[in-house]
Amino acid sequence: MSENRKKRMSMLDGLAAVGSQPGAPMMSSNRALRSARDAVDSHRVWELDPAQVDDTRTRDRLDPSDVIDLRKAIEANGQAVPILVRRHPEKDGRYLLVYGRRRLEAVRTSEKVGKVRALIAQMDERGAVTAQISENMARRDLSFIEKALFAQELVESGFGNQRQVAEVLTTAKSAVSMSISVAETIGRDLATAIGPAHGIGRPRWEAMARAIETSAADRAELAELADDVHTAAQVAITRGTHANEDPSVAAFEAVMERLTPSIPPAAPPAPRRASTPAPTRRPLQIDGRKGGTLRRTAKGLDLQLEDQGFADWLESEAQQVFEELHARWTARDKS
Repeated sequence: MSENRKKRMSMLDGLAAVGSQPGAPMMSSNRALRSARDAVDSHRVWELDPAQVDDTRTRDRLDPSDVIDLRKAIEANGQAVPILVRRHPEKDGRYLLVYGRRRLEAVRTSEKVGKVRALIAQMDERGAVTAQISENMARRDLSFIEKALFAQELVESGFGNQRQVAEVLTTAKSAVSMSISVAETIGRDLATAIGPAHGIGRPRWEAMARAIETSAADRAELAELADDVHTAAQVAITRGTHANEDPSVAAFEAVMERLTPSIPPAAPPAPRRASTPAPTRRPLQIDGRKGGTLRRTAKGLDLQLEDQGFADWLESEAQQVFEELHARWTARDKS
C-alpha cells in the first residue's frame, strides 16, 4: 500500500470518528462519509488495541482460555489470520467481536504482541451471530456438548426458535431439540466444570443425562467433583506425572462413575418363550415388479430393497418418512 493511500485511509477514519462524536456539525448525518469509511473497513486489515474490542457474543466454547500454544505461535510467527469485528453501534472507537475469540485472547495475554490484526465488517447483531455460526460450522473441533450449549443459548437469547436455529446450524430440528434437552438436563455449570470432552459423543452425554434424571443427583456436587478432577489432571499433566489425557474426558468419566452406582439395577430379563414364531416374509412390488421384501421377525421388521439408489434415498430421509408414517398410524382411528 502506498504512503499516500495510507494517509488517505487514516485521515478518512479520523474524520469518521470525529463525525460520530455528539455535537459534531454535519458529520453525524453525512451518509457519503460513512459509506466511504465502510468501504475502507472492508478492504483493509486493521491493527487494533485488544482493549478496544468487547466480546458480548453467544458463548460457543467451554474452554476459551486455553490459548497458550496459540499465543506462542503468534509471538513466534505473527498473527496469520485476522479476527472479525464490527464497530460498536453506541460507543465510538470501540468494536464488538464477531469471531476470533482465541486469537484475541492470545494477543491480550501476550507480553510481546501489542496489536491484534482485524477485519471490520458492517453488520447488525443478527448478522454477527450468523457469521459466528458459519465460522463454527467450518470449524471441526467443537465437541457435542459445546454445540448443544450453543444451540440452547441461541434459542434462549431470542435468535430464533428450534426450527430456525436448526436451519442456520444446517441440521435437523429433531437433532437440535435432542441436543438442547441434553444440555438442559446436565446444566451449564456441570458441563462447564467437565469441559468440552472431545471424543465423548452424543450417546454418552445422553447416558449422563438419563443417569442424572434417574438418580436425582445433585448437579452442584457433580460439578464440584468434575472441577476437582479436571484441575488435578491439568496439574499432573503439567508436572509430567500423568498420561496425556484430556482433563475434561477424565472429569466426564469421574462424574459417570459417581452416577453409575446410583442407577437402580435393571429388571431381570423376561423368561424366553418356549417357542418363537417363525419369521414371515412379504414381497413388496412397485408397478407390478418386485421392489423389495418385508420380513417380520421376533425383534421387529427387516426391510430389504432391490433398488440401491432408492435405498440410499430412504436412508437419508428415514427420520421424516418415519414421522409421517407414525402420524398416519396415530390418526388411523380418528378418521
